[in-house]
Amino acid sequence: MQCPKCRNEYLQPTKLEDGLPAIGCGKCDGALLSLLYYRDWAERVPDVSAQQDISDNIAADSDTKTAISCPKCSRLMTKYSFSGTSDNRLDLCAHCDEAWLDGGEWKLLKSLELGLKLPAVFTDQWQRRVRGERTERDRTERLKKAVGEDDAAKAAEIRAWLRDNPNKSLIVHYLNLD
Repeated sequence: MQCPKCRNEYLQPTKLEDGLPAIGCGKCDGALLSLLYYRDWAERVPDVSAQQDISDNIAADSDTKTAISCPKCSRLMTKYSFSGTSDNRLDLCAHCDEAWLDGGEWKLLKSLELGLKLPAVFTDQWQRRVRGERTERDRTERLKKAVGEDDAAKAAEIRAWLRDNPNKSLIVHYLNLD
């Protein structure tokens, strides 16, 4: 099988973790992971959380931006976002039940404490939550650009205070009178 990212490199057997086999590319460090093997491994391992936050060390440009073909069946793989704070996406072949992890994405998943939650990433519920996180992140960034860091921080503080306040509607009505 050839690497779906490099297209001219052959995939070789490797391990993402002790007892977690994959087929990897020596050039781009990507890996094809069987979710069957992953589920078996996840039941046996106690914890794969990273000891340190390494998410800043994983370049977003390591993610394949275009659709890739499954190395096994040549069908297009579907991209799934795994976090609202990262632009990286996992590629899944639903036909083969195989996931493509670009170089460094396994470490990123572990740093986000998602090492044992991989199948959940491919659910509609997870994807809705990620889209909500991304929308909120973008909304916050637009506010920061419009009013500055200090005012945006104050607005976030007020918003959090209002969220659970029993008098929220009265306070918002009062604020809208000006």
